[in-house]
Amino acid sequence: MSKIYDSATSALDGLMVDGMLIAAGGFGLCGIPELLIDAIRASGAKDLTFASNNAGVDGFGLGKLLETRQVKKMISSYVGENAEFMRQYLSGELELEFNPQGTLAERMRAGGAGIPGFYTATGVGTVIAEGKEVKSFGGKDYILETGIVADLSIIKAWKADTTGNLIFRKTARNFNVPAGMCGKICVAEVEEIVPAGTLDPDHIHLPGIYVHRLIEGAHEKRIEQRTVRKREEA
Repeated sequence: MSKIYDSATSALDGLMVDGMLIAAGGFGLCGIPELLIDAIRASGAKDLTFASNNAGVDGFGLGKLLETRQVKKMISSYVGENAEFMRQYLSGELELEFNPQGTLAERMRAGGAGIPGFYTATGVGTVIAEGKEVKSFGGKDYILETGIVADLSIIKAWKADTTGNLIFRKTARNFNVPAGMCGKICVAEVEEIVPAGTLDPDHIHLPGIYVHRLIEGAHEKRIEQRTVRKREEA
């Protein structure tokens, strides 16, 4: 059965339900699944929980879903670029579960690897540790974090073959690999799909066994913040 779909909407057909947990790849606006986010917005699914490094920005990325009030909860590391997120959180409209960045990545990876939980020293003695089991190893305290298994993963890659093997380009790999691993269903959008056997096996970042559906499309690749120096006068 082919994994290739002709659009983001068709790739999500039959997958979207209210209240589901979605793992989304990307870091800031780098490597985010723009087309799939737009399709989720169009689906009208609501009360969604997103596990994502960040919450996008106003009007782009996951920020689009915040605007339409489709997100109930964010499991994130950094949310500082989104004014609408801040407004909803401070007004009690949006739930937030903060995770240290490495912890969130490992929670996704662990879920995809079938590991139900792991101990980490990150967060010990802070609000992150509240309500979590603490255990001592070698005289040092660690907190128990659980693996994330999402109902759906949405990720963005540079190139795929027809069996779903993925290659990510430079820093756009970021959270896409662990996010792709932890979903019961993983949908990937890519810039190019090539025939099976074309990709060098040593260059594949996420094996096709994790990827269930593929779409090919053009992406905006917006820059989150650009800082340049002033031009020196001649």
